[in-house]
Amino acid sequence: MNSDHSKSVSPDAEADAPVELVEERLVLWYFLASLGYLFVSFTGGLIMSLQLVHWNPHDGFIEYLSPGRWRMIHTNAIAYGFIANAFLGALHWAIPRLTLKPVLSRPLSYFIFAAWQVVVLSTAVGIIMGQAQAVEWGETPVWIDPLAQIGLLLVAINFMAPIIQMKGPMYVSLWYFMAAFVWTFLTYAMGNFIPQYFVGGTSAGAIQGLFIHDLVGLFVTPLAWGLMYYFVPILLQKPIWSHGLSLVGFWGLAFFYPLQGIHHFLYTPIPMFLQYGAIVSTVAIEFVVTTVIINFFGTLWGNGKAFFTNLPIRWFYTGMVFYFLTCLQCSFQVSLTFQKVIHFSDWVVGHAHLVMFGVFGLWFFGMMTYLFPRLYRQPWYSKNLAEWHYWLSAVGILVMAADLTLAGLFQGFYWVSMQPWDASVNASQPFWIIRLFAGLAIISGQICFAVNIYKTWQASRAAALAGASAHPSTYNAAWSAT
Repeated sequence: MNSDHSKSVSPDAEADAPVELVEERLVLWYFLASLGYLFVSFTGGLIMSLQLVHWNPHDGFIEYLSPGRWRMIHTNAIAYGFIANAFLGALHWAIPRLTLKPVLSRPLSYFIFAAWQVVVLSTAVGIIMGQAQAVEWGETPVWIDPLAQIGLLLVAINFMAPIIQMKGPMYVSLWYFMAAFVWTFLTYAMGNFIPQYFVGGTSAGAIQGLFIHDLVGLFVTPLAWGLMYYFVPILLQKPIWSHGLSLVGFWGLAFFYPLQGIHHFLYTPIPMFLQYGAIVSTVAIEFVVTTVIINFFGTLWGNGKAFFTNLPIRWFYTGMVFYFLTCLQCSFQVSLTFQKVIHFSDWVVGHAHLVMFGVFGLWFFGMMTYLFPRLYRQPWYSKNLAEWHYWLSAVGILVMAADLTLAGLFQGFYWVSMQPWDASVNASQPFWIIRLFAGLAIISGQICFAVNIYKTWQASRAAALAGASAHPSTYNAAWSAT
Protein backbone atom coordinates (compact mmCIF):
# COMPACT_ATOMS: atom_id res chain seq x y z
CA MET A 1 0.00 0.00 0.00
CA ASN A 2 1.43 3.36 -0.97
CA SER A 3 -0.09 6.45 0.60
CA ASP A 4 1.87 8.73 -1.74
CA HIS A 5 -0.42 7.73 -4.61
CA SER A 6 -2.77 10.62 -3.77
CA LYS A 7 -0.07 13.24 -3.24
CA SER A 8 -1.18 16.71 -4.25
CA VAL A 9 -3.75 15.58 -6.80
CA SER A 10 -6.09 18.43 -7.68
CA PRO A 11 -9.73 17.97 -8.66
CA ASP A 12 -9.09 19.77 -11.93
CA ALA A 13 -6.11 17.58 -12.80
CA GLU A 14 -8.22 14.52 -12.08
CA ALA A 15 -10.97 15.83 -14.33
CA ASP A 16 -8.39 16.27 -17.09
CA ALA A 17 -7.31 12.60 -16.84
CA PRO A 18 -7.60 10.58 -20.07
CA VAL A 19 -11.31 10.13 -20.64
CA GLU A 20 -10.84 6.76 -22.34
CA LEU A 21 -10.00 5.26 -18.96
CA VAL A 22 -13.54 5.74 -17.68
CA GLU A 23 -16.88 5.03 -19.28
CA GLU A 24 -18.48 8.18 -17.85
CA ARG A 25 -21.91 7.46 -19.28
CA LEU A 26 -22.01 4.23 -17.29
CA VAL A 27 -21.01 6.03 -14.09
CA LEU A 28 -23.89 8.44 -14.70
CA TRP A 29 -26.35 5.62 -15.32
CA TYR A 30 -25.36 3.85 -12.12
CA PHE A 31 -25.79 7.03 -10.07
CA LEU A 32 -29.20 7.78 -11.57
CA ALA A 33 -30.33 4.18 -10.98
CA SER A 34 -29.06 4.43 -7.41
CA LEU A 35 -31.12 7.54 -6.74
CA GLY A 36 -34.16 5.97 -8.37
CA TYR A 37 -34.01 3.01 -5.98
CA LEU A 38 -33.50 5.42 -3.10
CA PHE A 39 -36.91 6.94 -3.83
CA VAL A 40 -38.42 3.44 -4.06
CA SER A 41 -36.96 2.73 -0.63
CA PHE A 42 -38.39 6.00 0.68
CA THR A 43 -41.81 4.86 -0.51
CA GLY A 44 -41.53 1.71 1.59
CA GLY A 45 -40.27 3.64 4.62
CA LEU A 46 -43.09 6.15 4.29
CA ILE A 47 -45.74 3.41 4.11
CA MET A 48 -44.29 1.80 7.25
CA SER A 49 -44.08 5.06 9.18
CA LEU A 50 -47.66 6.00 8.25
CA GLN A 51 -48.84 2.57 9.40
CA LEU A 52 -47.23 3.05 12.82
CA VAL A 53 -49.12 6.31 13.45
CA HIS A 54 -52.38 4.92 12.02
CA TRP A 55 -52.27 7.15 8.94
CA ASN A 56 -51.76 4.37 6.39
CA PRO A 57 -53.85 5.52 3.39
CA HIS A 58 -54.30 1.94 2.13
CA ASP A 59 -55.66 0.60 5.41
CA GLY A 60 -55.20 -3.02 4.36
CA PHE A 61 -57.34 -2.82 1.23
CA ILE A 62 -54.42 -3.10 -1.19
CA GLU A 63 -52.54 -6.27 -0.32
CA TYR A 64 -49.55 -5.56 -2.55
CA LEU A 65 -48.97 -2.21 -0.80
CA SER A 66 -49.07 -3.72 2.68
CA PRO A 67 -46.44 -2.29 5.06
CA GLY A 68 -45.03 -5.75 5.78
CA ARG A 69 -44.09 -6.34 2.16
CA TRP A 70 -42.88 -2.81 1.56
CA ARG A 71 -40.71 -2.95 4.66
CA MET A 72 -38.69 -5.68 2.92
CA ILE A 73 -38.60 -3.67 -0.29
CA HIS A 74 -37.42 -0.70 1.79
CA THR A 75 -34.34 -2.55 3.05
CA ASN A 76 -33.58 -4.42 -0.18
CA ALA A 77 -33.86 -1.28 -2.31
CA ILE A 78 -31.34 0.41 -0.04
CA ALA A 79 -28.86 -2.49 0.03
CA TYR A 80 -29.00 -3.77 -3.54
CA GLY A 81 -30.50 -0.79 -5.35
CA PHE A 82 -29.18 2.42 -3.82
CA ILE A 83 -25.92 1.25 -2.24
CA ALA A 84 -24.85 -1.37 -4.81
CA ASN A 85 -25.49 0.90 -7.80
CA ALA A 86 -23.73 3.84 -6.16
CA PHE A 87 -20.72 1.63 -5.44
CA LEU A 88 -20.59 0.27 -8.99
CA GLY A 89 -20.74 3.78 -10.42
CA ALA A 90 -18.03 5.12 -8.11
CA LEU A 91 -15.81 2.07 -8.74
CA HIS A 92 -16.07 2.58 -12.48
CA TRP A 93 -14.71 6.08 -11.85
CA ALA A 94 -12.04 5.28 -9.24
CA ILE A 95 -10.47 1.96 -10.22
CA PRO A 96 -9.38 2.96 -13.75
CA ARG A 97 -7.82 6.12 -12.32
CA LEU A 98 -6.03 4.25 -9.55
CA THR A 99 -4.70 1.56 -11.88
CA LEU A 100 -4.38 3.71 -15.03
CA LYS A 101 -6.09 0.85 -16.87
CA PRO A 102 -9.72 0.44 -17.99
CA VAL A 103 -11.92 -2.32 -16.67
CA LEU A 104 -11.64 -5.72 -18.32
CA SER A 105 -14.57 -5.21 -20.70
CA ARG A 106 -16.89 -2.29 -21.32
CA PRO A 107 -19.55 -4.51 -22.95
CA LEU A 108 -19.39 -6.65 -19.81
CA SER A 109 -19.83 -3.50 -17.72
CA TYR A 110 -23.00 -2.62 -19.61
CA PHE A 111 -24.25 -6.20 -19.32
CA ILE A 112 -23.66 -6.12 -15.55
CA PHE A 113 -25.55 -2.82 -15.29
CA ALA A 114 -28.58 -4.22 -17.11
CA ALA A 115 -28.45 -7.58 -15.32
CA TRP A 116 -28.18 -5.97 -11.90
CA GLN A 117 -31.27 -3.86 -12.50
CA VAL A 118 -33.14 -7.01 -13.53
CA VAL A 119 -32.03 -8.73 -10.30
CA VAL A 120 -33.11 -5.81 -8.08
CA LEU A 121 -36.45 -5.27 -9.81
CA SER A 122 -37.19 -9.02 -9.87
CA THR A 123 -36.47 -9.13 -6.15
CA ALA A 124 -39.00 -6.37 -5.54
CA VAL A 125 -41.63 -8.15 -7.63
CA GLY A 126 -40.94 -11.44 -5.86
CA ILE A 127 -41.30 -9.82 -2.45
CA ILE A 128 -44.59 -8.13 -3.41
CA MET A 129 -45.89 -11.48 -4.70
CA GLY A 130 -45.03 -13.17 -1.39
CA GLN A 131 -41.97 -15.12 -2.52
CA ALA A 132 -39.49 -13.72 0.01
CA GLN A 133 -36.99 -15.89 1.89
CA ALA A 134 -37.05 -15.74 5.69
CA VAL A 135 -33.60 -14.13 5.89
CA GLU A 136 -33.09 -10.52 6.94
CA TRP A 137 -31.60 -8.62 3.98
CA GLY A 138 -31.66 -11.92 2.11
CA GLU A 139 -35.35 -11.93 1.21
CA THR A 140 -34.36 -12.29 -2.44
CA PRO A 141 -36.51 -15.14 -3.89
CA VAL A 142 -34.57 -18.39 -4.26
CA TRP A 143 -34.76 -18.39 -8.05
CA ILE A 144 -32.97 -15.02 -8.21
CA ASP A 145 -30.09 -15.93 -5.86
CA PRO A 146 -28.02 -17.86 -8.45
CA LEU A 147 -28.32 -14.93 -10.89
CA ALA A 148 -27.19 -12.47 -8.23
CA GLN A 149 -24.28 -14.75 -7.31
CA ILE A 150 -23.13 -14.92 -10.93
CA GLY A 151 -23.46 -11.15 -11.15
CA LEU A 152 -21.17 -10.65 -8.15
CA LEU A 153 -18.60 -12.97 -9.75
CA LEU A 154 -18.69 -10.97 -12.99
CA VAL A 155 -18.27 -7.71 -11.07
CA ALA A 156 -15.20 -9.12 -9.32
CA ILE A 157 -13.67 -10.33 -12.59
CA ASN A 158 -14.33 -7.04 -14.39
CA PHE A 159 -12.74 -4.89 -11.67
CA MET A 160 -9.98 -7.25 -10.57
CA ALA A 161 -8.51 -7.45 -14.08
CA PRO A 162 -6.98 -3.92 -14.06
CA ILE A 163 -5.90 -4.29 -10.43
CA ILE A 164 -3.93 -7.51 -10.89
CA GLN A 165 -2.15 -6.00 -13.90
CA MET A 166 -0.58 -3.34 -11.70
CA LYS A 167 3.12 -3.47 -10.92
CA GLY A 168 4.64 -2.09 -7.75
CA PRO A 169 2.89 -1.05 -4.52
CA MET A 170 -0.87 -0.54 -4.54
CA TYR A 171 -2.72 2.30 -2.90
CA VAL A 172 -4.79 1.34 0.15
CA SER A 173 -8.10 1.83 -1.68
CA LEU A 174 -7.32 -1.09 -3.98
CA TRP A 175 -6.67 -3.39 -1.02
CA TYR A 176 -10.13 -2.59 0.31
CA PHE A 177 -11.69 -3.12 -3.11
CA MET A 178 -10.02 -6.49 -3.69
CA ALA A 179 -11.05 -7.73 -0.25
CA ALA A 180 -14.62 -6.56 -0.78
CA PHE A 181 -14.98 -8.41 -4.09
CA VAL A 182 -14.00 -11.68 -2.41
CA TRP A 183 -15.89 -11.09 0.85
CA THR A 184 -19.13 -10.00 -0.82
CA PHE A 185 -19.23 -13.07 -3.06
CA LEU A 186 -18.70 -15.40 -0.10
CA THR A 187 -21.05 -13.50 2.23
CA TYR A 188 -23.94 -13.55 -0.25
CA ALA A 189 -23.50 -17.28 -0.81
CA MET A 190 -23.37 -17.96 2.94
CA GLY A 191 -26.53 -16.01 3.74
CA ASN A 192 -28.70 -17.02 0.83
CA PHE A 193 -27.83 -20.69 0.26
CA ILE A 194 -26.67 -22.28 3.52
CA PRO A 195 -29.77 -21.48 5.66
CA GLN A 196 -32.04 -22.31 2.73
CA TYR A 197 -30.60 -25.69 1.78
CA PHE A 198 -28.12 -27.02 4.33
CA VAL A 199 -28.91 -26.11 7.95
CA GLY A 200 -31.90 -25.16 10.07
CA GLY A 201 -32.91 -24.07 13.53
CA THR A 202 -30.34 -22.36 15.74
CA SER A 203 -27.52 -23.00 13.26
CA ALA A 204 -29.46 -21.23 10.50
CA GLY A 205 -30.11 -18.33 12.88
CA ALA A 206 -26.42 -18.00 13.65
CA ILE A 207 -25.51 -17.98 9.96
CA GLN A 208 -28.24 -15.43 9.22
CA GLY A 209 -26.81 -13.23 11.96
CA LEU A 210 -23.38 -13.45 10.36
CA PHE A 211 -24.91 -12.63 6.96
CA ILE A 212 -26.79 -9.58 8.24
CA HIS A 213 -23.71 -8.01 9.73
CA ASP A 214 -21.13 -9.21 7.22
CA LEU A 215 -23.18 -7.65 4.43
CA VAL A 216 -22.53 -4.30 6.12
CA GLY A 217 -19.00 -5.03 7.28
CA LEU A 218 -17.58 -7.01 4.37
CA PHE A 219 -19.48 -5.47 1.45
CA VAL A 220 -20.46 -1.89 2.31
CA THR A 221 -17.68 -0.94 4.73
CA PRO A 222 -14.54 -1.90 2.74
CA LEU A 223 -15.87 -0.39 -0.49
CA ALA A 224 -16.91 2.80 1.32
CA TRP A 225 -13.62 3.16 3.20
CA GLY A 226 -11.68 2.49 0.00
CA LEU A 227 -13.58 5.22 -1.83
CA MET A 228 -13.02 7.64 1.04
CA TYR A 229 -9.28 6.95 0.86
CA TYR A 230 -9.55 7.85 -2.83
CA PHE A 231 -11.79 10.95 -2.81
CA VAL A 232 -10.71 12.76 0.37
CA PRO A 233 -7.02 13.22 -0.57
CA ILE A 234 -8.03 14.40 -4.05
CA LEU A 235 -10.43 17.02 -2.70
CA LEU A 236 -8.05 18.19 0.02
CA GLN A 237 -5.07 18.04 -2.39
CA LYS A 238 -2.84 16.31 0.14
CA PRO A 239 -1.89 12.69 0.94
CA ILE A 240 -3.66 10.68 3.60
CA TRP A 241 -2.30 11.51 7.03
CA SER A 242 -0.91 8.13 8.12
CA HIS A 243 0.01 5.12 6.04
CA GLY A 244 0.37 3.08 9.26
CA LEU A 245 -3.17 3.83 10.44
CA SER A 246 -4.54 2.85 7.03
CA LEU A 247 -2.89 -0.55 7.57
CA VAL A 248 -4.40 -0.85 11.06
CA GLY A 249 -7.84 -0.04 9.67
CA PHE A 250 -7.64 -2.59 6.88
CA TRP A 251 -6.33 -5.53 8.92
CA GLY A 252 -8.51 -4.67 11.92
CA LEU A 253 -11.59 -4.80 9.69
CA ALA A 254 -10.46 -8.09 8.16
CA PHE A 255 -9.83 -9.71 11.54
CA PHE A 256 -12.66 -8.48 13.76
CA TYR A 257 -15.67 -7.81 11.54
CA PRO A 258 -16.43 -11.40 10.40
CA LEU A 259 -16.93 -12.44 14.04
CA GLN A 260 -19.65 -9.93 14.95
CA GLY A 261 -22.88 -11.24 13.49
CA ILE A 262 -23.87 -13.37 16.50
CA HIS A 263 -24.40 -10.21 18.56
CA HIS A 264 -27.82 -10.01 16.90
CA PHE A 265 -28.74 -13.21 18.73
CA LEU A 266 -27.74 -12.72 22.35
CA TYR A 267 -29.74 -14.66 24.94
CA THR A 268 -30.49 -17.40 22.39
CA PRO A 269 -29.54 -21.12 22.32
CA ILE A 270 -26.44 -20.21 20.30
CA PRO A 271 -23.41 -21.23 22.44
CA MET A 272 -22.32 -18.50 24.84
CA PHE A 273 -18.68 -18.58 23.74
CA LEU A 274 -19.88 -17.45 20.29
CA GLN A 275 -21.99 -14.71 21.85
CA TYR A 276 -19.07 -13.49 23.98
CA GLY A 277 -16.77 -13.60 20.96
CA ALA A 278 -19.21 -11.42 19.02
CA ILE A 279 -19.39 -8.92 21.89
CA VAL A 280 -15.61 -8.64 22.19
CA SER A 281 -15.08 -8.30 18.44
CA THR A 282 -17.78 -5.63 18.23
CA VAL A 283 -16.13 -3.54 20.91
CA ALA A 284 -12.75 -4.10 19.21
CA ILE A 285 -14.05 -2.84 15.86
CA GLU A 286 -14.94 0.46 17.54
CA PHE A 287 -11.22 1.00 18.16
CA VAL A 288 -10.49 0.06 14.53
CA VAL A 289 -13.06 2.59 13.30
CA THR A 290 -11.55 5.19 15.61
CA THR A 291 -8.13 4.75 13.97
CA VAL A 292 -9.70 5.27 10.54
CA ILE A 293 -11.54 8.40 11.66
CA ILE A 294 -8.38 9.78 13.32
CA ASN A 295 -6.57 9.20 10.03
CA PHE A 296 -9.12 11.18 8.05
CA PHE A 297 -9.33 14.02 10.56
CA GLY A 298 -5.54 14.12 10.61
CA THR A 299 -5.73 14.58 6.85
CA LEU A 300 -8.17 17.46 7.33
CA TRP A 301 -5.89 19.09 9.95
CA GLY A 302 -4.69 22.42 8.64
CA ASN A 303 -7.51 22.56 6.06
CA GLY A 304 -10.41 22.88 8.49
CA LYS A 305 -12.06 25.61 6.43
CA ALA A 306 -12.63 23.01 3.70
CA PHE A 307 -15.43 21.59 5.84
CA PHE A 308 -17.33 24.85 5.34
CA THR A 309 -16.22 25.80 1.83
CA ASN A 310 -16.14 22.40 0.11
CA LEU A 311 -19.54 20.71 0.11
CA PRO A 312 -18.36 17.19 -0.86
CA ILE A 313 -15.86 17.33 2.02
CA ARG A 314 -18.66 18.39 4.35
CA TRP A 315 -20.71 15.37 3.27
CA PHE A 316 -17.73 13.08 3.85
CA TYR A 317 -16.80 14.35 7.29
CA THR A 318 -20.37 14.60 8.56
CA GLY A 319 -20.69 10.92 7.66
CA MET A 320 -17.46 10.19 9.55
CA VAL A 321 -18.79 11.83 12.71
CA PHE A 322 -21.97 9.79 12.39
CA TYR A 323 -19.84 6.69 11.82
CA PHE A 324 -18.05 7.20 15.12
CA LEU A 325 -21.37 7.75 16.91
CA THR A 326 -23.03 4.69 15.43
CA CYS A 327 -20.07 2.42 16.24
CA LEU A 328 -19.94 3.81 19.78
CA GLN A 329 -23.66 3.14 20.08
CA CYS A 330 -23.11 -0.38 18.78
CA SER A 331 -20.47 -1.08 21.42
CA PHE A 332 -23.05 -0.36 24.10
CA GLN A 333 -26.00 -2.10 22.52
CA VAL A 334 -24.19 -5.42 22.08
CA SER A 335 -23.52 -5.76 25.80
CA LEU A 336 -25.73 -8.24 27.62
CA THR A 337 -26.87 -5.50 30.00
CA PHE A 338 -28.08 -3.21 27.21
CA GLN A 339 -29.62 -6.08 25.28
CA LYS A 340 -32.00 -6.75 28.17
CA VAL A 341 -33.52 -3.34 27.54
CA ILE A 342 -33.19 -2.42 23.88
CA HIS A 343 -33.53 -5.75 22.03
CA PHE A 344 -36.40 -5.63 19.48
CA SER A 345 -36.86 -1.92 20.22
CA ASP A 346 -36.59 1.15 17.99
CA TRP A 347 -33.07 1.73 19.32
CA VAL A 348 -31.89 -0.86 16.78
CA VAL A 349 -33.96 0.74 14.01
CA GLY A 350 -32.41 4.15 14.73
CA HIS A 351 -28.94 2.60 14.75
CA ALA A 352 -29.52 0.97 11.35
CA HIS A 353 -30.80 4.21 9.80
CA LEU A 354 -27.88 6.21 11.17
CA VAL A 355 -25.25 3.89 9.71
CA MET A 356 -26.86 3.12 6.35
CA PHE A 357 -28.13 6.60 5.48
CA GLY A 358 -26.27 8.84 7.92
CA VAL A 359 -22.87 7.36 7.08
CA PHE A 360 -22.83 5.57 3.74
CA GLY A 361 -25.69 7.57 2.24
CA LEU A 362 -23.98 10.86 3.08
CA TRP A 363 -20.71 9.59 1.62
CA PHE A 364 -22.47 8.70 -1.62
CA PHE A 365 -24.05 12.15 -1.79
CA GLY A 366 -20.60 13.67 -1.36
CA MET A 367 -19.27 11.59 -4.24
CA MET A 368 -22.25 12.48 -6.41
CA THR A 369 -22.01 16.16 -5.53
CA TYR A 370 -18.41 16.06 -6.71
CA LEU A 371 -18.91 13.89 -9.79
CA PHE A 372 -22.22 14.96 -11.36
CA PRO A 373 -20.79 18.31 -12.59
CA ARG A 374 -17.85 16.41 -14.06
CA LEU A 375 -20.09 13.87 -15.73
CA TYR A 376 -22.31 16.60 -17.18
CA ARG A 377 -19.36 18.97 -17.77
CA GLN A 378 -21.48 21.68 -16.27
CA PRO A 379 -21.43 23.48 -12.89
CA TRP A 380 -24.29 22.79 -10.51
CA TYR A 381 -27.46 24.63 -11.46
CA SER A 382 -28.06 25.86 -7.91
CA LYS A 383 -25.74 26.08 -4.94
CA ASN A 384 -28.76 26.76 -2.71
CA LEU A 385 -30.45 23.50 -3.74
CA ALA A 386 -27.21 21.64 -3.02
CA GLU A 387 -27.03 23.24 0.43
CA TRP A 388 -30.66 22.42 1.14
CA HIS A 389 -29.93 18.82 0.13
CA TYR A 390 -27.14 18.66 2.69
CA TRP A 391 -28.96 20.28 5.59
CA LEU A 392 -32.26 18.47 5.15
CA SER A 393 -30.45 15.13 4.85
CA ALA A 394 -27.96 15.60 7.70
CA VAL A 395 -30.35 17.21 10.19
CA GLY A 396 -33.19 14.87 9.20
CA ILE A 397 -31.20 11.69 9.83
CA LEU A 398 -29.75 13.09 13.06
CA VAL A 399 -33.24 13.86 14.38
CA MET A 400 -34.56 10.48 13.27
CA ALA A 401 -31.70 8.53 14.84
CA ALA A 402 -31.87 10.45 18.14
CA ASP A 403 -35.66 10.10 18.23
CA LEU A 404 -35.62 6.34 17.61
CA THR A 405 -32.80 5.83 20.12
CA LEU A 406 -34.90 7.51 22.83
CA ALA A 407 -37.98 5.61 21.69
CA GLY A 408 -36.07 2.34 22.07
CA LEU A 409 -35.09 3.18 25.63
CA PHE A 410 -38.67 4.08 26.56
CA GLN A 411 -40.00 0.92 24.94
CA GLY A 412 -37.38 -1.23 26.66
CA PHE A 413 -38.11 0.14 30.10
CA TYR A 414 -41.84 -0.32 29.56
CA TRP A 415 -41.20 -3.98 28.75
CA VAL A 416 -38.79 -4.48 31.65
CA SER A 417 -41.37 -3.04 34.04
CA MET A 418 -43.85 -5.69 32.79
CA GLN A 419 -46.48 -3.18 31.73
CA PRO A 420 -49.01 -4.24 29.07
CA TRP A 421 -47.72 -4.19 25.50
CA ASP A 422 -50.31 -1.55 24.58
CA ALA A 423 -48.68 0.86 27.01
CA SER A 424 -45.40 0.77 25.12
CA VAL A 425 -47.18 1.20 21.77
CA ASN A 426 -49.11 4.21 23.02
CA ALA A 427 -45.99 5.75 24.51
CA SER A 428 -44.21 5.32 21.18
CA GLN A 429 -46.70 7.39 19.19
CA PRO A 430 -45.01 10.80 19.75
CA PHE A 431 -41.65 9.32 18.75
CA TRP A 432 -43.13 7.74 15.64
CA ILE A 433 -44.72 11.04 14.61
CA ILE A 434 -41.34 12.80 14.94
CA ARG A 435 -39.76 9.98 12.96
CA LEU A 436 -42.32 10.51 10.18
CA PHE A 437 -41.55 14.21 9.85
CA ALA A 438 -37.79 13.61 10.04
CA GLY A 439 -38.22 11.16 7.18
CA LEU A 440 -40.22 13.73 5.20
CA ALA A 441 -37.36 16.21 5.70
CA ILE A 442 -34.91 13.63 4.32
CA ILE A 443 -37.17 12.98 1.33
CA SER A 444 -37.45 16.72 0.72
CA GLY A 445 -33.67 16.93 0.64
CA GLN A 446 -33.48 14.24 -2.03
CA ILE A 447 -36.13 16.05 -4.07
CA CYS A 448 -33.89 19.14 -3.98
CA PHE A 449 -31.03 16.95 -5.21
CA ALA A 450 -33.12 15.45 -8.00
CA VAL A 451 -34.28 18.89 -9.19
CA ASN A 452 -30.70 20.16 -9.11
CA ILE A 453 -29.49 17.18 -11.15
CA TYR A 454 -32.26 17.66 -13.71
CA LYS A 455 -31.62 21.38 -14.09
CA THR A 456 -27.87 20.79 -14.38
CA TRP A 457 -28.51 18.20 -17.09
CA GLN A 458 -30.71 20.67 -18.95
CA ALA A 459 -27.99 23.32 -18.75
CA SER A 460 -25.39 20.84 -19.99
CA ARG A 461 -27.55 19.95 -23.00
CA ALA A 462 -28.05 23.61 -23.80
CA ALA A 463 -24.30 24.21 -23.53
CA ALA A 464 -23.58 21.21 -25.75
CA LEU A 465 -25.98 22.47 -28.42
CA ALA A 466 -24.33 25.87 -28.25
CA GLY A 467 -20.91 24.27 -28.63
CA ALA A 468 -19.72 25.57 -25.26
CA SER A 469 -17.77 23.51 -22.75
CA ALA A 470 -17.07 24.61 -19.20
CA HIS A 471 -13.53 24.36 -17.87
CA PRO A 472 -13.12 21.70 -15.15
CA SER A 473 -12.32 24.40 -12.58
CA THR A 474 -15.94 25.59 -12.79
CA TYR A 475 -17.58 22.21 -12.24
CA ASN A 476 -17.80 22.72 -8.47
CA ALA A 477 -16.91 26.38 -8.46
CA ALA A 478 -18.72 27.07 -5.23
CA TRP A 479 -16.86 24.38 -3.27
CA SER A 480 -13.64 23.48 -5.10
CA ALA A 481 -11.43 25.91 -3.20
CA THR A 482 -9.87 24.30 -0.15
